[in-house]
Amino acid sequence: MVILEVLVPIFFIFGVGYLGQKCIGFDTKTLSTMSLYLLSPFLTFRAFYQNKLTMEYLYICLYSLLLCFILIVVVYLIGWIRKYNKQETCGLVLASAFMNNGNYGTPLVLFVYGTAGFHYAVAMMVIQQLVMCTIGVYYAAKGSVKHNDVQAALRQVVRMPIVYGAIAGLVFQYMHIPLSKPMLQSIDMIADAAIPTIMIVLGMQLAKISLRKISWEKISLSLVIRLVLSPIVAFALVSFWPIPDLLKEIMIVMAAMPTAANTTMYALQYETEPELVSGATLLSTNLSLVTLPVLLLLLS
Repeated sequence: MVILEVLVPIFFIFGVGYLGQKCIGFDTKTLSTMSLYLLSPFLTFRAFYQNKLTMEYLYICLYSLLLCFILIVVVYLIGWIRKYNKQETCGLVLASAFMNNGNYGTPLVLFVYGTAGFHYAVAMMVIQQLVMCTIGVYYAAKGSVKHNDVQAALRQVVRMPIVYGAIAGLVFQYMHIPLSKPMLQSIDMIADAAIPTIMIVLGMQLAKISLRKISWEKISLSLVIRLVLSPIVAFALVSFWPIPDLLKEIMIVMAAMPTAANTTMYALQYETEPELVSGATLLSTNLSLVTLPVLLLLLS
């Protein structure tokens, strides 16, 4: 019942984008660009401006980076064995190494673990967003036909404003720079628009997907990595860390989230296997209806 209470509003927003694309038709690439460059930086600024940093943030950062890089290494091993080209490997990285902590994991944690867990979930969401907008954008740009060399990929990372939003939030917090109530309300309005816009764009992209064009081999690999291997790796990483048991459990649950919605936008933006990444997002989200209840039962 808890899972359904979380998933119904999530799938409703996806459905709005899906129906909008089917009935009206939109330029999804333009909308994804708006989400990445205009809305997301304010979401990150607000999170880092309002939340105090503690030692637990260090472990969350370590967890996010280690989990991401371990999964990327797994993808590269698979790509080497299967003889995938650079674009296919980068697309599989986007589909497998980044989880949907924001518009899926955070509300799930709130309903399952309450406000104490929600505090950790928000921190993970912000750090995961930074990981995706740096490492994720790097691989999206690296696998693109237009930005297929390392230097060009790094230039694309530097251009991502969400990083500067986080830096600005920290500077404003530690310099004790006050913001007026009207200004905070304006930032809240833009930040609050980020996640539903990202979800609606995902629904639009899913409306354009034909699963017949997808490589089921790569999709299957990404689903196993994302929904099965990722929480196992997370369990191995955090079991002996000196952090609260609640945080450990949430880290494992977050690692089992489906493919991140943001990676669909990155794949669309840089034309790096968008069908594979979008298909992985769609199928992993649907399969999580089975895998997440099983994981929560095991953890309980």
